[in-house]
Amino acid sequence: MHSEAQNMDNKQFRHLLSKVRDAKTGGHASWCAQSTGEKAAVALVFNRPDWPASIGYTLAEALDRTGPEWLRLVPLVARTLSEGEREFARGDVPC
Repeated sequence: MHSEAQNMDNKQFRHLLSKVRDAKTGGHASWCAQSTGEKAAVALVFNRPDWPASIGYTLAEALDRTGPEWLRLVPLVARTLSEGEREFARGDVPC
């Protein structure tokens, strides 16, 4: 069972990392195409509370929408990104 849980975490990690990288490379259109939960998690990875606000979410609502499984992965994904991948200009507000 432990291995099954690790595989699920790894799958979720890869999924979130891909959504983060999609938002970085694809910009506005890519982030807007993501689900609300993905948008919230991606905004947390990039430390951008203005992004959830742009879709009518408070930071607390974004945390809730992200859910406990992905919240646990947010810092891991953030640390995985290169320094260049972590940076967004403050003016880059999606949707």
